[in-house]
Amino acid sequence: MSELIGHSDTTTTSTGAAVLDIDRVSFGYPGQRVLDKTSLRVETGELIALVGLNGCGKSTLLRLAAGVLRPESGRVSVDGADMARTSRRAAARKVALLHQSAPAVPGLTVRQMVRQGRYAARGPLGMLRVGDDAVTVRAMLDVGVEQWADRPVETLSGGERQRVRLALALAQDTPVLLLDEPTTYLDLRHQLEVLQLVARLREERRLTVLMVLHDLNLAARFAERLVALRDGRVAADGPPDSVVTSELLREVFGIEGRVGRDPERGWPVCYPDRSTPLDIENRFHYH
Repeated sequence: MSELIGHSDTTTTSTGAAVLDIDRVSFGYPGQRVLDKTSLRVETGELIALVGLNGCGKSTLLRLAAGVLRPESGRVSVDGADMARTSRRAAARKVALLHQSAPAVPGLTVRQMVRQGRYAARGPLGMLRVGDDAVTVRAMLDVGVEQWADRPVETLSGGERQRVRLALALAQDTPVLLLDEPTTYLDLRHQLEVLQLVARLREERRLTVLMVLHDLNLAARFAERLVALRDGRVAADGPPDSVVTSELLREVFGIEGRVGRDPERGWPVCYPDRSTPLDIENRFHYH
């Protein structure tokens, strides 16, 4: 396999401002190497999707970017600040991380949950103060959950809960939004709804968005740039047109298939071969 599949010159020659810079970062859990000298430069205003097999390091990369984890080597910086030397509260003022899922706290209302996003700005006592600040109100309005403000989160549907969790992330009022599988457990309609919402908010709020997606077709449809990970390293990086190829399916996902084009919009569409032998475990190292 080539060092970089679907490589695009825009990822190496661009002189735009890097809001997030992951420089030769390595990280692992006990007995498990996850990232190996991985580098990724994210410029202000980009909408990027991370793709790859389960366990390839996508979620770990987001946690490192958010300052939740510290790299073993290398450096992660946001707006020039070393996240390994940044307090959790200060990091939360720079980057908002939406985790894959979180159980609803019984009795917690939508309003109370979204207010938790104000911890970094208002502190633990200010976060619980009666009354919503302007940022909390705007987050609920922008995501369209204000009509459920006093309903317990546990009474909402999966798609509605995901909107509330997105409002929670927006309430942090950060320039960078990290989304870890925002469409998990959602049906196709609600997957599209959430991704359309993310795309709209990115434009309206001028956000930089880095998100993990499992559906390669949805990633190609909504992201401007795709970054594919394999064995803890970046295997492909560039616009969907250059990244999504039959070679990517084979070398990164371990399947045979072909890639076509949407007849109206032109974005790449994957057609996996259902007769592909299921020998992925013999061909790939899981991390």
